[in-house]
Amino acid sequence: MIVVSTGRVIVDAGSTTSDLAKGFHSVASVFAVLDRVTAIEPEDPDGHQPKSSLSGAVDLRGVEFAYPSRPDVPVLRGFSLSIQAGCSVALVGSSGSGKSTIIGLIERFFDPQRGAVQIDGRDIRTYHLRSLHQQIVLLGQEPTLFAGTVREYITYGADQSVSDAEVVAAPRAANAHDFVSGLQNGYDTWSGERGVQLSGGQKQRIAIARAIWRNRSILLLDEATSALDGQSEKVVHEALERVMDGRTTVVAAHRLSTIRNCNEIAVLAKGVVVEKGNHVSLMAKGLSGKYYALVRLQQGQQSTLYN
Repeated sequence: MIVVSTGRVIVDAGSTTSDLAKGFHSVASVFAVLDRVTAIEPEDPDGHQPKSSLSGAVDLRGVEFAYPSRPDVPVLRGFSLSIQAGCSVALVGSSGSGKSTIIGLIERFFDPQRGAVQIDGRDIRTYHLRSLHQQIVLLGQEPTLFAGTVREYITYGADQSVSDAEVVAAPRAANAHDFVSGLQNGYDTWSGERGVQLSGGQKQRIAIARAIWRNRSILLLDEATSALDGQSEKVVHEALERVMDGRTTVVAAHRLSTIRNCNEIAVLAKGVVVEKGNHVSLMAKGLSGKYYALVRLQQGQQSTLYN
């Protein structure tokens, strides 16, 4: 009886050894992340902190970059692009050409191996990172809404109380006021974890309203309309045109219909700019143009889809 009882306890204990091993490795990886020292210090006391809004001129000079996880696979190869303050520039190209990487470098999520990224003539590595991020707004394909009310999300980070008139002004410009007012509790409606109570187009318009309310100098759009249906894309695009007005804007897009009105379009291939100009001048190149080929390809795909 003693042997049987003891054996049963040993078997039960032995079945947990694999879980203990997994837990050990998980805890080790967590402590490795906590102990890791980042190469980019967000609170560098010597970093430059702008006392007023930046004009928004962005200049990438001879940038070479590869992700730390794949150092042998270069993404950008001597990439150079100048964006004047208040102008809009679209980045187009096939997947893997470096569009989202450029936006990440402007945000300084990474530092290039060679070359420099400058804002207002100053290398972004010399800026106080948190102060720099206060000058930039990023709108991605899937906006992240925290669990709270619509009002709380739009005004998050306000230094003082915000009046109802100020809260409503931004959603009006973002084509969001009508649907927010129609919600059960209006601007006090609970959006749910990650905004699960709202559709994709509604979340995107609320994110645009927040961007308008923050009123920053530089606007980065990373595939901001690629996950939307045709009707939602049209409404969101109208809102984006308002928020882009007067701001330095960098747009990474697959849907070329959303970038026709940009001041300049840069076509990327294998980490370099192969064509540059506005929509009319690039289309005028005809069959020899890279942008022309992308537009024709996309129009053919849409025609096949609708037929």
